[in-house]
Amino acid sequence: MRVQLFIPCFVDQLFPDTAFNMMKVLEKAGCKLMYNPRQTCCGQPAFNAGFRSEAKAVCTKFLNDFSGSEYIVCPSASCAGFVRNYFGLMFDNSSLHHEVLDLKKRIYEFTEFMVKVLNIENVGAVFAGKATYHDSCAALRECRIREEPRKLLAHVKDLELVEMNDTETCCGFGGTFAVKFEPISIGMADYKVDNAMAAGARYIISTDLSCLMHLQGYIQHKNLPLQTLHIADVLASGW
Repeated sequence: MRVQLFIPCFVDQLFPDTAFNMMKVLEKAGCKLMYNPRQTCCGQPAFNAGFRSEAKAVCTKFLNDFSGSEYIVCPSASCAGFVRNYFGLMFDNSSLHHEVLDLKKRIYEFTEFMVKVLNIENVGAVFAGKATYHDSCAALRECRIREEPRKLLAHVKDLELVEMNDTETCCGFGGTFAVKFEPISIGMADYKVDNAMAAGARYIISTDLSCLMHLQGYIQHKNLPLQTLHIADVLASGW
């Protein structure tokens, strides 16, 4: 199966190992991967900040960069959810309307692609430790992803997966929300981390590095015995 890789800007710049680990898992699953080096952003930061014209220009470039018929796989539910749910608002009744409709059908977050398209739940991963899973707002609310990552993690050898209280509650990142409303954002991170600690977890796993980056900053500031991990990093372990 031919797959186009979409690597979001913050993954490319800050967490490139996660991108390579996703590639590792997809290649093991038998996918033929393609990467367009001209790709940039999906347009979400500009759109959320209110710069709609600038966002539309970036989104138009995204449409051109990912033209074709292949599936598009992304290690971020936030970016995949933005393409699915907001591109239509910008290109409705335009000459690109049908291209947007086609794109929405082809783009997938990594875990939902593994489970829903490839029908794979066990990749042969091995990871020793006790972990809890954090449902990102984008995954849960914009992409309706809940069971897919849990099914994949359930098959990781030596991994003990526990549910924390209020796992569906926001971590407090929310993009610029963490900057504009810092005290509230920190309070939400504190609540999320407390729940993970109460569950006895040593790791917090999620589909979204934006959430994990926010939580890891709080964890390091408090010097707590916790570590955040993207699910691709876990699934690429042990083989």
